Amino acid sequence: MTPPARQLHLNAFLINAGHHEAAWRLPESDPVGSTGLEHHVRLARLAERGTFDSLFLADSPALHSDVGRRPSSILEPTVLLTALAAATTRIGLIATASTTYNEPFNLARRFASLDHVSGGRVGWNIVTTATLEAARNFGLDELPPHAERYARAAEFIEVSLKLWDSWEDGAIVADKAAGVWADQERVRAVDHRGRYFSVAGPLNVARSPQGHPLLVQAGSSEDGRALAARYAEAVFTAQQTVEEARSFYADVKHRARRLGRDDRGVKVLPGIVPVLGSTEAEAHERERLLDELVVPRYALAQLARTLRLPVERLELDGRLPDDLPGEDQIEGAKSRYTLIVDLARRERLTVRQLIGRLGGGRGHHTFTGTPEQVADRIEEWFTTGAADGFNIMPPALPRDLELFVDHVVPVLRRRGLFRTEYTGRTLRDHYGLPRPLGRALGGERIRIEESVA
Repeated sequence: MTPPARQLHLNAFLINAGHHEAAWRLPESDPVGSTGLEHHVRLARLAERGTFDSLFLADSPALHSDVGRRPSSILEPTVLLTALAAATTRIGLIATASTTYNEPFNLARRFASLDHVSGGRVGWNIVTTATLEAARNFGLDELPPHAERYARAAEFIEVSLKLWDSWEDGAIVADKAAGVWADQERVRAVDHRGRYFSVAGPLNVARSPQGHPLLVQAGSSEDGRALAARYAEAVFTAQQTVEEARSFYADVKHRARRLGRDDRGVKVLPGIVPVLGSTEAEAHERERLLDELVVPRYALAQLARTLRLPVERLELDGRLPDDLPGEDQIEGAKSRYTLIVDLARRERLTVRQLIGRLGGGRGHHTFTGTPEQVADRIEEWFTTGAADGFNIMPPALPRDLELFVDHVVPVLRRRGLFRTEYTGRTLRDHYGLPRPLGRALGGERIRIEESVA
């Protein structure tokens, strides 16, 4: 079969023992494995065997979960991905980093370094971080307003792009005979002066193999969509229904076109939590087992935090209160708040039922069935304008990633929807995206002053 011009993009979204909050309690789970390298190397090589485009690590600069609830010790993702770059050869490596609690020079340097170390396989998942716990770790008493976080994010990205472009391609000449290592005329200052940042530049890392790391954005609010349309090359999102996913997909693509971008260069990737079994009955039994291991008091407290309510206002066998605030009154994760409230209202769920639905994927689409049925669901969303691919969120690791690689990926390949082997070397190659040309900065030629250590 000749594969179609358009094929799926799949990321393996890795998180401690798995995305289901009770996965660590399964008999086969290692509840402390995620703090070591061996666990992550095994998962990365498994995803690479499945020819996934990339693996993805989420992150937040705060401990904002009750540590009794689930494994909460999370390794810093760019450090971990540096080790995984050495343990893999082709799979992309995407790390989350906040624009609210970092500075552009340090972060641009970190991602450029990782792109060099990995041979051009790195992506940056851009987030603004929507928790008060994080704000208080950086000297703030309150969470910065939503609009301000996104304004800062836009300038942060602009500065990062300038820094990555501060070295032209070919600036390193390494001419031993002439005694010239790099051409000074091809390394330029940035001289950025903006509302949030003042950065002289240039970067002290040469232009990386991809030119720029792949830019990924996670967030579906109005501000998040605007940022994605302007900068993102991949958008990680959460929708519960195919109709909602189609609406989001069409909106982001339309916004990108209005800004003069080719919308094929903006890949929309919803999350999906596949609960797999060899039969439907086996899959649903697996789902029941996981859900029974959820501790209600932890899940109830988490839901209350998400909804910005005192926990005593939530009754397990009652429905959500009628007087919840609208999205415009929420300064945190606006789109996830709306998704959860809409899900509860649309399906008339009790609080108990709602926390059960959220236990597997925190609002991402959960689907329970056989490998063929999971492949059917993926194909439906992919071929009807709802997705360019998916963030695969295994409920329990490594079991459910292995099941997906060994039983769902072959179905998708037989249908001509997914690659059978890697054909490129970089993450941009996997996504079918060009290497960006460096932008002319117009800054002064740098002058190097010798220093004595």
